[in-house]
Amino acid sequence: MRYAPPGLCVNDFALLRDDDGGYAVLHLQGPWTAEFDHLRMETSYGRATSTDLVAWHPEGTAFGNGLPGRFDQQAVWTMHPIRHGDGTAMFYTGVSGLTPDGWPLQSVGLAYSDRTDGTGWRRHGTGPVVEADARWYRTGERMGWRDPFVVRDDESDGWVMVVCAADAALPVEAGGCVAWATSDDLENWTVQPPLISPGDVDELECPVLERLDDGSWLLLGSIGATRGFEAWTAPRLRGPWTRRGPLGPTGSYAPRVITAPDGSRAVLHTTPRKVGLTDSGDRCRGMLAQPKSLVVEEGSAPRLEWWPGLETWLLAETTQPTLHAVGDVEVPGRVEVTLRTGADGPALTVGCDGKNLWVTGPAGVALGEAVLNEPATTLRILTVGEYVEVYADGVFVLTTLCYAGRPTSWTAETEGSIRTVPVRPVRLPAPDRDDASAVWPGPAPH
Repeated sequence: MRYAPPGLCVNDFALLRDDDGGYAVLHLQGPWTAEFDHLRMETSYGRATSTDLVAWHPEGTAFGNGLPGRFDQQAVWTMHPIRHGDGTAMFYTGVSGLTPDGWPLQSVGLAYSDRTDGTGWRRHGTGPVVEADARWYRTGERMGWRDPFVVRDDESDGWVMVVCAADAALPVEAGGCVAWATSDDLENWTVQPPLISPGDVDELECPVLERLDDGSWLLLGSIGATRGFEAWTAPRLRGPWTRRGPLGPTGSYAPRVITAPDGSRAVLHTTPRKVGLTDSGDRCRGMLAQPKSLVVEEGSAPRLEWWPGLETWLLAETTQPTLHAVGDVEVPGRVEVTLRTGADGPALTVGCDGKNLWVTGPAGVALGEAVLNEPATTLRILTVGEYVEVYADGVFVLTTLCYAGRPTSWTAETEGSIRTVPVRPVRLPAPDRDDASAVWPGPAPH
């Protein structure tokens, strides 16, 4: 249900779909630690393959940092591969070093491959193809020029690239923006003023562009301060762009859109972990989470819903204790659902009283909360190891982590009445893995 390469963590990623319908993921990979070293943490891309976007198979390292003296000599960050001729072109972030105050110097490079499976890369030259333009963007301390994403221009035969950048006209803490550039040939780019500059975002990372069925555009951007992601829509690439608000809740980050096996649009994203697999551990880079359905309807804000492709990974309904499970709960009023227990009572509880939704750990410690636009009538709760997701009336609205407690039969308490909640156990793609990135197996026996 979740993926990271053996012994490592996953950060930003990109998805490819081959002509035979198979999928490949390229992802930043690094050691399992809370301490982020800009020059050593992420120096290569891992690669994995899948047929269904759920079961991923490690295929090793596919790309790494450049030779000494080049723009990508220290690290390679977020990438975006696109089809080019019979092969693939990949735009990627290169880090050459640090500023005097320790800020990473970033630019965007290009590599080609004759293949479409995410392997066989050769760099285009020794320098970047596009850098931040000081007329509009910060270029030294606190700069940003990373996470490229490239699509066909809707007003020419060329290309448009969006990039995470820092608006030079705004304070650092509010200058997160989406820059853009145009090109006729993928190799020569003209930088333009900011495409989106909200004025209240510290970092607007991992921008994604998706052309919708009616010809309009959807842009997804990860928000550094909230550690979630938001949506914007526009009739044309050049705007005007309308902010649609949060799409992925805190804990979901770096989204990508992909065509699912059934032809629908799905969104995958990353989710964090905690060092030492304990509630007291520091958050660190994590894993690739399971897909969500992307729903975009005219007149409504985009939303993420439960993805039907997960149904084949669920077993028959039971009331027995299980660590990895999905359960549906009606919300006639205030309800609290206990998923795990500890020595002194509930260790993992999901509660809702209409618009207010929350998750608590041992002793009622708050682990996450959300305020819904409308009162919920049903909740769907998914827990895979320490990872918890909550859907309100089918919409993905909350996620958190909890390493405490032992599995118990799920119970829902409403106005003093307690009932058992049937659940469907989750079948894990790799249940026997035993390394730093395996799914948490529950508390160690005493």
